[in-house]
Amino acid sequence: MAPPGEAWHLRLYVNGRTSLNTIVTVQNLKELCEKHLDQYELEVIDLVENFAQAKEDQVLALPTLVRRSPPPVRKVIGDLSNTEQVIIALGLPGGETNHH
Repeated sequence: MAPPGEAWHLRLYVNGRTSLNTIVTVQNLKELCEKHLDQYELEVIDLVENFAQAKEDQVLALPTLVRRSPPPVRKVIGDLSNTEQVIIALGLPGGETNHH
């Protein structure tokens, strides 16, 4: 969990920035971040434009969301339509159940 006040750094890898699927996915992700995070930085990276960056994050499918910080790095693959699953997978505040 990020200390209070620390920004989360997220990268969303897509195939085409202007496709309807990408636009919807980005909008859903922004709404999720606004609701659950105080500070965040979201990079949208088109695989066609920046293949080297995708290789660095070991992206194997699109779309892929990578939580770069706070550590550990986490990935969510798919359209992010299952909000609760995305919240838990990323470890967003308020999405964790009482596991000890």
